[in-house]
Amino acid sequence: MEISTEHAPAFPTILSQARRAGNLVFTSGTVPMKPGERTVSGTTIEEQTRLSIENLAHVLNAAGAGLPQVIKVTVYLTDMADYRAMNSVYKQHFKPPMPARTCVAVKELALPDMRIELDAVAELPG
Repeated sequence: MEISTEHAPAFPTILSQARRAGNLVFTSGTVPMKPGERTVSGTTIEEQTRLSIENLAHVLNAAGAGLPQVIKVTVYLTDMADYRAMNSVYKQHFKPPMPARTCVAVKELALPDMRIELDAVAELPG
């Protein structure tokens, strides 16, 4: 089942914002863009992390879940020097029990000013 919301950036010709399989929701990468816009928002890693997580929350809400139901996150950073600042914002949004997580450095993301992208797997309540 495809999940979509107008409250997060959408790219319907190339991907689903999320897909549901059984009681799991798998999100596509969420990025620091505002819905309906095609440019990166925020210049600092803190701003970009916050917006990416907010977009993730909107997609999960459309699926009937939320950040507390996230069981796995993958974070992609273009500069590992941003790791500590990203973690600072990340910890404001995710609470124990913390999701399992992988953080990897990538050479670049879809747009030149994009510093972070993240995707998640969540378990639907009930």
